[in-house]
Amino acid sequence: MTQTISLTDAAARRIATIVAKDAEKTALRVSVEGGGCSGFSYKFDLVNDRADDDLIIEKNNARVLIDSMSVMYMEGSEIDFVDNLMGQSFQIKNPNAVASCGCGTSFAI
Repeated sequence: MTQTISLTDAAARRIATIVAKDAEKTALRVSVEGGGCSGFSYKFDLVNDRADDDLIIEKNNARVLIDSMSVMYMEGSEIDFVDNLMGQSFQIKNPNAVASCGCGTSFAI
């Protein structure tokens, strides 16, 4: 699998901080599921195991796992962490999304 999904420095720092607080977890799993206001939604989970077909993205002591089905919906995406007046959240800048909702976790292709 070619790595076509990137992780910003801000996201890597936040993931490393979160995972370091839980000795039983080793990575952030990002997946795409059906549902949400726009058709698909992103799901974020802390995990300690990986599947054989996971895409593994590692940067600055942070590890992200993405299953092979989700990768095809996320190709070319950038995973970022934003901390502003509206709050803190992981955001995915997905060039394949033709529409998204205001919450930033739901999209359409």
